[in-house]
Amino acid sequence: MAEEVLLFGVWGSPFSRRVEMALKLKGVEYKYMEEDITNKSPALLKYNPIHKKIPVLVHNGKPIAESQVILEYIDETWQGYSLLPKDPYQRAVARFWAKFIDDKCLQPVFKACWGEEKDREKAAEEATELLKFLEEELKEKRFFGGESIGMVDIVASIIAFWLGVFEEASGVKLLTTEKFPKLCNWAHEFVSNGVIKENLPPRDKLIAYFRNRFGGANASK
Repeated sequence: MAEEVLLFGVWGSPFSRRVEMALKLKGVEYKYMEEDITNKSPALLKYNPIHKKIPVLVHNGKPIAESQVILEYIDETWQGYSLLPKDPYQRAVARFWAKFIDDKCLQPVFKACWGEEKDREKAAEEATELLKFLEEELKEKRFFGGESIGMVDIVASIIAFWLGVFEEASGVKLLTTEKFPKLCNWAHEFVSNGVIKENLPPRDKLIAYFRNRFGGANASK
C-alpha cells in the first residue's frame, strides 16, 4: 500500500510552514491541505478534536498534532536527513531551545509589535533580553544545529523570517545587526537556503495580512 502523508496548514503560519520545511529536507512526499481558520474543515476537527488547530500531519490515517511533536515524529519516522542530533544530551539541548523559542520568545515579540501601547516598551525589552540568549547559544556555529539546519533552526524560522515581517508591518525594530550580529547572520543564511526559501510564504502578502489584521498604527512615519 502506498504511503499517505497529509498536512493540514495555513499558508502564512510559521507553525505549518516549519512542518513543510522538515518534510522537504527529509524528501518526504505529501499532500497539502489549506485550511480556513475562520471556517475549519470537518477533516481538521476530526483529526485534531482537542486543539482544533493547524498544523496536523496525518500519516497513513494516523494524526499527529502540535508542530514540535510533528517535527520529532518526522525525524524518527523517515531516514536520511537528521533534524535532531544522535547524541542524547545534544538532542535534549535542541529540544530545550526549540521549546524556549515557542514558550518564552513568541509572546513578548508579538506584544512588542501589536500589544497595548502601554505594554509595548516593556515587551520589547523582554524580547530583547530573550533574543540575547539565542545570540549567545549560536556562538560561532553556522546554524543552531551546527553545520546543517536542524530542528532548532526550523522552529526559529519565526525569528529568521516572520519577525522581519512583524517589524515591517508594525514599525517596531527588535532584531538589529548592532545588537544581534550572529543572529542576523544566521537568519540571512537560513532563509537563503534553497529548501527553506522555497517553503517561505510571499513576504509582501504576509506583511499586508498582518497590517490588515492588526493595523499599522505603530509604523514609523
